[in-house]
Amino acid sequence: MKRIFLSLLFGFALMTAAHADDAEMNAEIDYLLDTVVTSSCTFIRNGKEHGPEAAKDHLNMKRRRGKKYFSNAEEFIENLASSSSWSGKPYHIRCGDEEQQLAKEWFSAVLGQYRAQSAPDVTGAELAGAD
Repeated sequence: MKRIFLSLLFGFALMTAAHADDAEMNAEIDYLLDTVVTSSCTFIRNGKEHGPEAAKDHLNMKRRRGKKYFSNAEEFIENLASSSSWSGKPYHIRCGDEEQQLAKEWFSAVLGQYRAQSAPDVTGAELAGAD
């Protein structure tokens, strides 16, 4: 009986951890797609320019249909947000007067900024008091 209880408890802990990972991944991807809209950048796919809302809608469609192709934000960028699944051509993003860049690089930079902002601010004093 004790063995069954421990097995159930362990299984629940794994499910809870997986759910937390999914929530974090979804928050990161939501941030990426929201940033496309708030950046007012032009999204270029297959040589055609698309506005921010159209880009978000397209990537959300790929997100819904392509769930099996990613298990974290990096894989979402690499497998879905970087290139056309039809033509294989890379996506690009152009912001203002800047030169266009690969969408993969742009999304990776945005993800890095998000994670830097979301990281806990741990100082040496806080660590010293954590005996």
